[in-house]
Amino acid sequence: MIRIEGIAAFVAVVEAGSVSEAARRLRLSKSVVSERLAELEKSLGGVLLHRTTRKLTLTEDGAVFLERAGRIVREIDEAAADMAERRGTLSGPIRIAAPVTFGRMHLGPALYPFLADHPDIELTLDIDDRRVDAASDGYDAIIRNGPIADSRLVAWKLAPSRRLLCASPDYLARQGMPSSLDDLNSHRGIFYTNRGVADWRFQTPEGAVVVRAQLALGINNGDMLRDAAIAGLGIALLPSFIARPAIREGRLAEIDVGHQPEAEFIYMAHPAGRNPSAKLRAIADHLKKSFGDPPYWDIAD
Repeated sequence: MIRIEGIAAFVAVVEAGSVSEAARRLRLSKSVVSERLAELEKSLGGVLLHRTTRKLTLTEDGAVFLERAGRIVREIDEAAADMAERRGTLSGPIRIAAPVTFGRMHLGPALYPFLADHPDIELTLDIDDRRVDAASDGYDAIIRNGPIADSRLVAWKLAPSRRLLCASPDYLARQGMPSSLDDLNSHRGIFYTNRGVADWRFQTPEGAVVVRAQLALGINNGDMLRDAAIAGLGIALLPSFIARPAIREGRLAEIDVGHQPEAEFIYMAHPAGRNPSAKLRAIADHLKKSFGDPPYWDIAD
């Protein structure tokens, strides 16, 4: 007889990449997860995973079984969530990935009171600046600042996201204050490597214009991007939710080149084809209200 616990263990191991990480997410011991996998394979009469000391890989049978197994687990989770919603409660596990700086500065502080009000929600929040794949990495949703071009995702807008050209007063004293897009070409730029050197896009009457300053430094973390600009290494194009405190403190100066960077948004995105759970919709609604429109980090201008 095939048991749902074994199917859930199998899906968790594949998504986590190891038995130990799956056990942590399921809040079980490694031995229990291993036993459930072994029992499932025995019930199915086939091997689902190749196990070595270094990694786990799907067998051909495992790859075929995974698609339906994942759907079964999701549908059970959604059914349980729907039952909880009918009782007026939000409960159960949910995994969300978010970028480091936004997560630390704004997402966490917005989520903590919500979680305190809904103690039955079991949220796993993965803070990482890499571009995760929501579907294959096993996330219910991702938070992202900037455009989402992945057709496999359904994106919900949480808040507008302005970006500001910034540099330290010391850098501008040494190199001069740029006043046009052409001026930026001769300046040193600090770029967010997850978006590349073509990231500096500005709105003009003729359409979008991409400016490529001289590469001074590439970084994949917002805090370090800001700190490198404060250290005088060059100009950075920073989200206002990162830049505002440093500008107010005088550690960074905003640069006006006569054109605004292209407008962007902060999104929550979930895999297409999945019914978003009640708790995911509730989290998104709470975040939209918490951030505001315009968002609170821009209101004090």
